[in-house]
Amino acid sequence: MSRLRIYTEANTQAPLLSSSEPEAIARELGKVGVRFEQWQANQPIAPGASQDEVIAAYQSDIDRLMREEGYQSVDVISLKPDHPERANLRQKFLSEHTHSEDEVRFFVAGSGQFTLHIGERVYDVLCEAGDLIGVPDGTRHWFDMSEAPYFVAIRLFTNKDGWVANFTGDAIAERFPRMQPHASAAQA
Repeated sequence: MSRLRIYTEANTQAPLLSSSEPEAIARELGKVGVRFEQWQANQPIAPGASQDEVIAAYQSDIDRLMREEGYQSVDVISLKPDHPERANLRQKFLSEHTHSEDEVRFFVAGSGQFTLHIGERVYDVLCEAGDLIGVPDGTRHWFDMSEAPYFVAIRLFTNKDGWVANFTGDAIAERFPRMQPHASAAQA
C-alpha cells in the first residue's frame, strides 16, 4: 500500500502526517511541486514481459507525460532480491542527492521508497505497483529499495545520458527510516 509520511528535519520518530490515501498523497506532494499519480495498464502484462510490452501497456500515460513535461526517452528497469550487485546498487542512492533533471519513476511491480528533503520537512514516500512519482530537478532526496529489492519501474528522461546524482554531503538520510523488503520480494 502506498504511503506518505511527513516529518520535520529534527523529529524522525513522530510524523506530522501519515497517509495511505492516494488522493491525500497526491495533494500533499503537489503542494511542494512533486507529481504523484496512479496508472492502470491498458492491457495485461505477463510475468517476464519485455521492455516494449511493459511500455506498451502504459503508452497513453507515458505519451501524456512526454507531451506535458518534454521527456525525450523512456526505459524499464527491473531488480530482484537475488541480484548480485543489490547491496552496491542500494548504497549508491541512500545518501541525499539531487539531479539536474526530473526523476520520474512508475512502479509496474514491487516498490521503492523516495525520501524528499524540502525546506525543513522530510517527505517519505513508499511507492507501490501502480504509483508514479515525479521528483523535480534540484530536489534533495534519497532512494531506498531495501535489502531485498524487488521492482519493475518505467523511467522517463529529458536526457538519459545527463541523469547523474549530485551528492549534497548532508548526512540527514542516515537519521530517517529505511525501507523494509516488499512482501513480493520473497516470491520473486
